[in-house]
Amino acid sequence: MDAVTQVPPPVNEPVHTYAPGTAERARLERKLKELAGNPIELPMTIGGVERMGGGERFDVVQPHRHRARLGTAAEATARDAADAIDAALAAAPRWRALSFDDRAAVFLRAAELLSGPWRETIAASTMLGQSKTAQQAEIDAPCELIDFWRFNVHFAREILAEQPPAHSPGVWNRMDYRPLEGFVYAITPFNFTAIAGNLPTAPALMGNVVLWKPAPTQTHAAVLLMRLLREAGLPDGVINLLTGDGRAVSEVALPHPELAGIHFTGSTATFRHLWQQVGENIARYRAYPRIVGETGGKDFIVVHPSADPDVVRTAMTRGAFEYQGQKCSAASRAYVPRSLWEGGLRDAVAAETDGLSMGDPTDLSHFMAAVIDARAFAKSKAAIDLARTDPACEIVAGGRYDDSLGYFVRPTVLTCADPEHEVFTTEYFGPILAVHVYEDDDFEAMLGHMESVADYALTGAFFARDRAAAALATERLRFAAGNFYLNDKPTGAVVGQQPFGGSRASGTNDKAGSKLNLLRWTSPRAIKETLVPPTDYRYPHMG
Repeated sequence: MDAVTQVPPPVNEPVHTYAPGTAERARLERKLKELAGNPIELPMTIGGVERMGGGERFDVVQPHRHRARLGTAAEATARDAADAIDAALAAAPRWRALSFDDRAAVFLRAAELLSGPWRETIAASTMLGQSKTAQQAEIDAPCELIDFWRFNVHFAREILAEQPPAHSPGVWNRMDYRPLEGFVYAITPFNFTAIAGNLPTAPALMGNVVLWKPAPTQTHAAVLLMRLLREAGLPDGVINLLTGDGRAVSEVALPHPELAGIHFTGSTATFRHLWQQVGENIARYRAYPRIVGETGGKDFIVVHPSADPDVVRTAMTRGAFEYQGQKCSAASRAYVPRSLWEGGLRDAVAAETDGLSMGDPTDLSHFMAAVIDARAFAKSKAAIDLARTDPACEIVAGGRYDDSLGYFVRPTVLTCADPEHEVFTTEYFGPILAVHVYEDDDFEAMLGHMESVADYALTGAFFARDRAAAALATERLRFAAGNFYLNDKPTGAVVGQQPFGGSRASGTNDKAGSKLNLLRWTSPRAIKETLVPPTDYRYPHMG
């Protein structure tokens, strides 16, 4: 077919409220009971065939009820990884030979399935397996993942339409956007089902084949997403799902000559290790692998004396404690002028924080649930214990934890007089907000210090009613955050509106959900065709 087609214009998926009495709430509650009551085997998918990993089995549990098993998966072995690479490379010629329209149709259909019959299944799986409330699960998966799939198709079509001009008479110039040679290794995190779905499918849309290694704690939703993609028509072998911690997979994939790229979201330490391994193997590869990563953050809220304290309080609560602070964009440090803090903001923040409801997310009345696992619980516990015993710090709210039933950490607000303390530099990835109270007259000095006291540069927010102060902060903090918010919390980036990513220790800033990210998964070829080529080597000046 030679038609020049147009893809459907993307629109952000409407967010369901799951309010009492609504049909979507009833469907969600039924699906929660169904999935919680029926643990399943969680297989890999290699070459379109589901099979259990060849290594040790492990349970996937509900973090808020860690004795409640959702399913059982198994560690992928080196043999599993080799089989997945072989399946991907075997599928590559057929997949890249398909027209863009055929590839796009798979992901547009996946978006429609997720918007409709699969919606409550993926939302419920995300709630149970990742301990998200209904609101947090809804904005993650389905909504953000639907947006990724729809907007990626739109942006990819725009890329294909970007063609060079033909200024020279008798010459036709074209740009061929080829996939990378080899396979892409997608390593995805526990905290967002949408990210887990986007990292393997964005390269696949551009014609690449993929190894997908999700986080062990996110395996339940990942397996269901793989089944959704197959229902949407994804050919066998294009995306191959491997379960477990991924060590054996990396040992096979990273030195493989056909490694074409890494698409990663996770910890800074892991990303640096991956990059180091690529460097050590650089002479083995057919081509230089593309390395795209979004890693950690020590995301900030900076408050000017002119800010509205009610706006600041709400941003602190939502920005720091939604999804238990387990967003790479979550606010974990705040800088507040003494006039506002001692003028009532301290007491208001403390009261609101201590009043936040926490528990099993299947009880839709809760604002928060549990952190993801025992390791995350231990990290938050250690940070709270440090603050409790350090004379420079004071716990203002929260400070309690209990892992007897689930991995629960109460939202915690603490103040610290030392602006270089680890509470302002170390990523805890939990519900802990450290506040530094500065003197009002020291606003500009505070800005200069906090700009680079932490290694990260992912998200940040600034609050002021004074426009000159907002302009000053926007300029001074230009390199401190890849996503910068004025008078809003530093979380909640929307696909197609705020492309997401940061630099420094926060990653490569390739902006997931944008044209910039998709360009990383293409290898452009410029084609020049001379319509009437010359037949004489001599130039006019030679006459």
